[in-house]
Amino acid sequence: MCLLLTVVKFRGPRLSHVIPSTAGNTETNTESVTAVTLLDEQLFIMRSRSPHVDVYDATTCTFKGRIMIPGLGISNGGPLGLAVCAVYQCIYASDLTLNMIHRVDLTEGNAVKEWSVGTGPRGLSVNHRHNVVVVCSDCRKIQEYTTHGTLVREIDLKNAVTEPWHAVQLSTGEYVVSDCTSLGAVIVVGANGRLVRGYHSLIPEGLGQTEYPRSLVVTKYDDILVADANRIFSLTSFLRGARKLALPVDGGIQLPCGLCLGNSRGRLYIGEGGGQCRVLVFDAVRL
Repeated sequence: MCLLLTVVKFRGPRLSHVIPSTAGNTETNTESVTAVTLLDEQLFIMRSRSPHVDVYDATTCTFKGRIMIPGLGISNGGPLGLAVCAVYQCIYASDLTLNMIHRVDLTEGNAVKEWSVGTGPRGLSVNHRHNVVVVCSDCRKIQEYTTHGTLVREIDLKNAVTEPWHAVQLSTGEYVVSDCTSLGAVIVVGANGRLVRGYHSLIPEGLGQTEYPRSLVVTKYDDILVADANRIFSLTSFLRGARKLALPVDGGIQLPCGLCLGNSRGRLYIGEGGGQCRVLVFDAVRL
């Protein structure tokens, strides 16, 4: 009897699309990508010093249009955070200049609502209760708001981090937070702001010290992706098993600031804050 074995070779992540900084623009625009997010088949891209959000087809990465945000402050670095809610069909943008959150309703002619938050709003996320989570870096707080701007809770981070950038709630109710400094950290805090665990002093072999971690993504299994310096790495929710993702791209990834994970094809979207300020799209990313 002859036994035929078929060996299937796994193909690693591949760069499937590159959205250049000039895509969808009538004139050259090399402003940094500060955030990227997904809703259904739409990809939303925020750039520094830009009063609008660019919209792309999430599959083909073709330009579809823009959403203007009236009153969005674009000085002092401009908007740094962007999040989307599938339940309320809206997007949120943080306004570092005016210390506000702008909510754009995607079902009612892009109607905009805004409210004031703590000083230095940066990264945004939407939690399991469909509330928007804001990291206010200057006052070192996490603030949680309903979709209409009512403050639900406030978490003081002064005893845990130096310069918080982004926070995402885990299924446990705890928050994973990035601390964007040259010796930055990724930490997990409880609802009382108390440090539960941190990744900064224990350096895995071959990965090295974290440096300016910004955007975070949490998967449905509570695994964590971190945009850090010029790389993306993954951690478990216990901040263990750190490994750098092998993402092939000419010239490497330059200062990744925006990070978004698609549900299909293992697709990962990365916005560059430096270099050519591209959005890089990788398929077959296994975590």
